Amino acid sequence: MQGSSTKRTWLITGCSSGIGRALCEAVLGRGERVVATARNTARLSDLVAKYPAQVTALRLDVTDPLGVIRVVDEAIARTGGIDVLVNNAGFGTVGALEETDERAVRDAFETNVYGPYRMARAILPHMRERKRGHILNVSSMTGFAGVAGFCFYSATKFALEGMSEALAQEIAPFGLKLTIVEPGPFRTDFRKEGSLVSAAPLEAYANTVGKFRQMLADTDGKQPGDPRRAAGAMIAVVDAKEPPLRLPLGEPCVNLIRKKLGQVSDELEKWLPVSLATAFEQPAK
Repeated sequence: MQGSSTKRTWLITGCSSGIGRALCEAVLGRGERVVATARNTARLSDLVAKYPAQVTALRLDVTDPLGVIRVVDEAIARTGGIDVLVNNAGFGTVGALEETDERAVRDAFETNVYGPYRMARAILPHMRERKRGHILNVSSMTGFAGVAGFCFYSATKFALEGMSEALAQEIAPFGLKLTIVEPGPFRTDFRKEGSLVSAAPLEAYANTVGKFRQMLADTDGKQPGDPRRAAGAMIAVVDAKEPPLRLPLGEPCVNLIRKKLGQVSDELEKWLPVSLATAFEQPAK
């Protein structure tokens, strides 16, 4: 991977494992600086030891509003400026809507929607003042197409994508960029307890959500996606002069997007007469 001609400073959430960790390592390997955040900074100690001049490790829980403001302010003060914000911290829920209690739903939205909202809101005044900056919001393939069993994980990522589409338009006049990153299945710890909370199953959903749960268990550790290559793709987007609004990662994600686009297009045409027959009738001339 080639080094960047401009040494940027990245603020990345959820750096203790998975794609966040791989991205930290890749960025540091290019000689750039990282404010690496995690709920447990002890898991970042090896990065600090290996790259003491490039890493600032800060404890962060994105569900803590005051903590977000404190960390963003400290990150700016200690580095002089943040060029790239990566909202990577995530919370997964498995279960049908009927299986999932309200506490789990709230927890998922707190991390996956309110977390990126808080981070962006805290850092945007800084980026607007500098007239440069790039935000990467890490969504999911299930943030583009809903999947039975990921009902509320999909819901949070759909919300993140809608927020991101609007935000990209809001900040473009200031010279700021935003990209939605949509990973498919990657070989990380995401499916382990702590990152992924599973609701108590109901027998009624055994043939749908039950099969989905079993698929997650059977394929864990066999996911086709390489987190290091995901990190490389994310860096390529930040390097690009004209980055995309969306970056799908992996063949399963690309295939799912194509399938949904085809279904939406077919259904749109099939129901077009009904859709268009909803306006007030025009008076006869």
